[in-house]
Amino acid sequence: MVVLPFLPLLVSGQWDWWAAWAYGLSNILAFVISRALAARRHPDILAERAGSLQREDAKPWDKKLMPFIVLGSGLIPLVAGLDKRFDWPPSFSLPVIVIGFLGLVAGYAWASYALIENRFFSGVVRIQTDRGHQVVSSGPYRWMRHPGYAGSLLSYVATPLLLDSPWAFLPAIMISVTLIIRTKLEDRTLREELPGYREYAGRVRYRLLPGVW
Repeated sequence: MVVLPFLPLLVSGQWDWWAAWAYGLSNILAFVISRALAARRHPDILAERAGSLQREDAKPWDKKLMPFIVLGSGLIPLVAGLDKRFDWPPSFSLPVIVIGFLGLVAGYAWASYALIENRFFSGVVRIQTDRGHQVVSSGPYRWMRHPGYAGSLLSYVATPLLLDSPWAFLPAIMISVTLIIRTKLEDRTLREELPGYREYAGRVRYRLLPGVW
């Protein structure tokens, strides 16, 4: 949570790179503020997320997908830092970089909103019978079934724009595809195993992008 946000600066060695500072600080602030607000509303959610990787009831397919998500999360800032260090062409204009920053903040805000609203926002896909798992249909879940993933996808796509690195789209695409697959599998799991979710899915039709999917 400290090294990865500042990886572009560490790799490039260019400490006057304002976009990388904006990326790192936004990343850390979003993490700290979202967790603080979520813990204030749901005191047990941080314990759930902290121990999620050790949960025996996590879906086997999710354990296979998680390494790709973790790898992609690190590769995006790493490739951007290398791009800056070696000045690989092409590059983006300043307006595009600013759009990238706005997209990053919007993605963090949307994913944080989902985390704060959903007491069952675990780090792994599992039916949390030990915590009285129920369908959450308030907040951003009124418009899409997986707003946390939608916010993450937006931040992944916006990061290469902010860090002026078209090459960083390669890992961003990899992690985005993995996250879409995870969304589909998790949605199927919830339909089959979580009481009331099938009815909720009938009311809220779209998984990630209203009007599309």
